[in-house]
Amino acid sequence: QVQLVESGGGLVQAGGSLSVSCAASGSIFSINAMGWYRQAPGKERELVALIRNGGSTRYADSVKGRFTISRDIAKNTVYLQMNSLKPEDTAVYYCYADLRLAMNSWGKGTLVTVSS
Repeated sequence: QVQLVESGGGLVQAGGSLSVSCAASGSIFSINAMGWYRQAPGKERELVALIRNGGSTRYADSVKGRFTISRDIAKNTVYLQMNSLKPEDTAVYYCYADLRLAMNSWGKGTLVTVSS
Protein backbone atom coordinates (compact mmCIF):
# COMPACT_ATOMS: atom_id res chain seq x y z
CA GLN A 1 0.00 0.00 0.00
CA VAL A 2 1.31 3.42 -0.98
CA GLN A 3 -0.15 6.67 0.25
CA LEU A 4 0.22 9.85 -1.78
CA VAL A 5 -0.23 13.36 -0.43
CA GLU A 6 -0.19 16.33 -2.78
CA SER A 7 0.69 19.89 -1.87
CA GLY A 8 0.88 23.11 -3.80
CA GLY A 9 -1.54 24.23 -6.42
CA GLY A 10 -3.75 27.29 -6.17
CA LEU A 11 -4.61 30.27 -8.32
CA VAL A 12 -2.28 31.85 -10.85
CA GLN A 13 -2.63 34.19 -13.78
CA ALA A 14 -2.11 33.01 -17.33
CA GLY A 15 1.57 33.00 -18.21
CA GLY A 16 2.57 32.42 -14.62
CA SER A 17 4.20 29.48 -12.89
CA LEU A 18 3.17 27.09 -10.19
CA SER A 19 4.51 23.91 -8.72
CA VAL A 20 2.90 20.94 -7.06
CA SER A 21 4.53 18.17 -5.12
CA CYS A 22 3.55 14.72 -3.96
CA ALA A 23 5.02 12.78 -1.08
CA ALA A 24 4.76 9.02 -1.05
CA SER A 25 4.75 6.82 2.03
CA GLY A 26 4.16 3.18 2.79
CA SER A 27 5.45 0.44 0.50
CA ILE A 28 7.82 2.70 -1.40
CA PHE A 29 9.79 -0.26 -2.74
CA SER A 30 6.79 -1.24 -4.87
CA ILE A 31 6.77 1.99 -6.91
CA ASN A 32 7.72 1.65 -10.58
CA ALA A 33 6.87 5.18 -11.61
CA MET A 34 5.19 8.31 -10.32
CA GLY A 35 3.39 11.04 -12.12
CA TRP A 36 0.56 13.45 -12.45
CA TYR A 37 -2.85 13.24 -14.05
CA ARG A 38 -5.39 16.04 -14.28
CA GLN A 39 -9.11 16.30 -14.71
CA ALA A 40 -10.83 19.44 -15.88
CA PRO A 41 -14.56 19.99 -15.35
CA GLY A 42 -16.56 17.89 -17.76
CA LYS A 43 -13.49 16.14 -19.12
CA GLU A 44 -11.84 12.79 -18.60
CA ARG A 45 -8.77 12.38 -16.45
CA GLU A 46 -5.63 12.62 -18.55
CA LEU A 47 -1.95 11.92 -18.07
CA VAL A 48 0.15 15.04 -17.64
CA ALA A 49 3.60 13.68 -16.89
CA LEU A 50 5.24 10.52 -15.66
CA ILE A 51 8.72 9.70 -14.38
CA ARG A 52 9.98 6.15 -14.09
CA ASN A 53 12.47 4.83 -11.54
CA GLY A 54 15.23 4.98 -14.13
CA GLY A 55 14.54 8.66 -14.68
CA SER A 56 12.87 8.51 -18.06
CA THR A 57 9.94 10.84 -18.46
CA ARG A 58 6.78 11.10 -20.50
CA TYR A 59 4.67 14.20 -21.09
CA ALA A 60 1.34 14.98 -22.63
CA ASP A 61 1.81 16.87 -25.89
CA SER A 62 -0.15 19.78 -24.47
CA VAL A 63 2.41 20.42 -21.72
CA LYS A 64 5.70 19.59 -23.43
CA GLY A 65 8.16 22.43 -23.09
CA ARG A 66 6.14 24.06 -20.32
CA PHE A 67 5.95 21.46 -17.53
CA THR A 68 8.81 19.58 -15.91
CA ILE A 69 8.47 16.53 -13.72
CA SER A 70 11.20 15.54 -11.30
CA ARG A 71 11.63 13.15 -8.44
CA ASP A 72 13.63 13.13 -5.23
CA ILE A 73 14.14 9.46 -4.45
CA ALA A 74 15.53 10.15 -0.98
CA LYS A 75 12.44 12.15 -0.04
CA ASN A 76 10.02 9.87 -1.91
CA THR A 77 8.62 12.98 -3.50
CA VAL A 78 7.71 13.88 -7.07
CA TYR A 79 7.43 17.45 -8.30
CA LEU A 80 5.69 19.09 -11.22
CA GLN A 81 6.93 22.53 -12.20
CA MET A 82 4.40 24.26 -14.42
CA ASN A 83 5.44 27.30 -16.44
CA SER A 84 3.66 29.43 -19.02
CA LEU A 85 0.36 28.30 -17.62
CA LYS A 86 -2.77 28.63 -19.72
CA PRO A 87 -6.43 28.77 -18.67
CA GLU A 88 -6.87 25.33 -20.23
CA ASP A 89 -4.43 23.96 -17.66
CA THR A 90 -7.09 24.56 -15.01
CA ALA A 91 -7.92 21.22 -13.44
CA VAL A 92 -7.62 19.06 -10.38
CA TYR A 93 -4.16 17.54 -10.48
CA TYR A 94 -3.81 14.04 -9.08
CA CYS A 95 -0.61 12.37 -8.02
CA TYR A 96 -0.27 8.82 -9.31
CA ALA A 97 2.01 5.91 -8.53
CA ASP A 98 2.40 2.88 -10.74
CA LEU A 99 3.12 -0.10 -8.51
CA ARG A 100 4.28 -3.66 -8.92
CA LEU A 101 1.73 -6.37 -9.67
CA ALA A 102 -0.25 -4.03 -11.92
CA MET A 103 -1.50 -1.96 -9.01
CA ASN A 104 -1.59 1.79 -8.58
CA SER A 105 -2.27 4.50 -6.04
CA TRP A 106 -3.83 7.93 -6.32
CA GLY A 107 -3.66 11.08 -4.27
CA LYS A 108 -6.77 13.06 -3.40
CA GLY A 109 -5.95 15.82 -5.86
CA THR A 110 -5.07 19.49 -5.70
CA LEU A 111 -6.79 22.25 -7.63
CA VAL A 112 -4.87 24.41 -10.06
CA THR A 113 -6.75 27.40 -11.43
CA VAL A 114 -5.32 29.58 -14.18
CA SER A 115 -7.10 32.87 -14.72
CA SER A 116 -7.10 34.65 -18.06
